[in-house]
Amino acid sequence: MNVTGQVALITGGASGLGAGAARVLTKAGAKCALLDRNLALAEELAAELGGMAVECDVSDGPGVEAAIAKVVDTLGTPRIVLNAAGIDIAVRTASPKGAHPLDEFERVIKVNLTGTFNVGRVAAYGMIGLDPLDEDGERGVVINIASVVAQDGPVGQAAYAASKAGVQGMALPMARDLAPYGIRVMTIAPGMFETPLASGIPQEWIDNIIPTVPFPKRWGNPLEFGALVQQIAENSMLNGEMIRIDGAVRLGA
Repeated sequence: MNVTGQVALITGGASGLGAGAARVLTKAGAKCALLDRNLALAEELAAELGGMAVECDVSDGPGVEAAIAKVVDTLGTPRIVLNAAGIDIAVRTASPKGAHPLDEFERVIKVNLTGTFNVGRVAAYGMIGLDPLDEDGERGVVINIASVVAQDGPVGQAAYAASKAGVQGMALPMARDLAPYGIRVMTIAPGMFETPLASGIPQEWIDNIIPTVPFPKRWGNPLEFGALVQQIAENSMLNGEMIRIDGAVRLGA
């Protein structure tokens, strides 16, 4: 798929990885719609990029349907969908202070896992009615964001790891579901990237992890993540798989 002229829908697009992808895709000629709960921040970036911003809670079924309808009415039907919205907490399963609050676990699952599927299902349905882009019959691509924590979950990350492992697990069945309509599904598992979400990680943990990154020994840049998003959109043979972008890091306990 040539991203030039295509509509890209990005959840969590106001900042972090979503914003990095929006900058890269816009530079490549795509028209970006930023869905985010922080509407003011999304509008600021949308104005800079010449895109649009829509307030949206990805875990809200009717809300997502309404948000995507606004995008379709304004820019057209998205052929590129990036599910970058997510939240994190750091709580042990149990400690002398008590058991992990169940409502906090459920909240992370609802946003990261259910929210990802929610956006993917609605956006994919919209793509089915589009004309194919090429002789292969490709109509679009859904790119979901997991995490290296899905495979290397450290202490206090049971909720986050479970949500992202679920995202990883959806890749192949979603790809198989949507293949008859020329819609691909891919998953990216980022490592340590400099984002607002990462700002909540304890400094002691960061100081222990960054030196263990084989190469390069630093935070990832959201623009590097965005470059991978563009490559996935452009390379039609990438389907039903998860790609780690992490400098070869493997998280310890």
